[in-house]
Amino acid sequence: MLLKGVNDDVETMKQLVHALMRMRVRPYYLYHCDPVRGSEHMRTTIEKGLEIIEGLRGHTSGLAIPQYVIDAPGGGGKVPVNPQYLLAYDRAGGRARLRNFQGREFDYHERMPDAEVARQKAAAAAAGASKWAHRGFARDGQ
Repeated sequence: MLLKGVNDDVETMKQLVHALMRMRVRPYYLYHCDPVRGSEHMRTTIEKGLEIIEGLRGHTSGLAIPQYVIDAPGGGGKVPVNPQYLLAYDRAGGRARLRNFQGREFDYHERMPDAEVARQKAAAAAAGASKWAHRGFARDGQ
């Protein structure tokens, strides 16, 4: 449970998840506090929860990063809330714009350009030929 003034900063949460991992307990969920009467003084913002999750990523083991969830009202269940790392996605073109935990942005292509495919095939073929040449074998049984 994410609680204001108790575990609502990155350093405290990092110490907590590391201690849990040392005890062989995986921190599975980080619950955002429900808006119930009498708990307002213990509640923090969703933005603070996202800041904590983002502060853990890249600075601790992925196993030690809990899933930040909000229990949706009316029986909606646990809804995962994550920092925005997928900035844009072009399904038709197979391209994505990504942001890492440091804020750096990258373009990702689901399909390699034809020139890159050809380069990798040539490199693999050359590696395969040299792999067998020292044993006196010709490539592909030749």
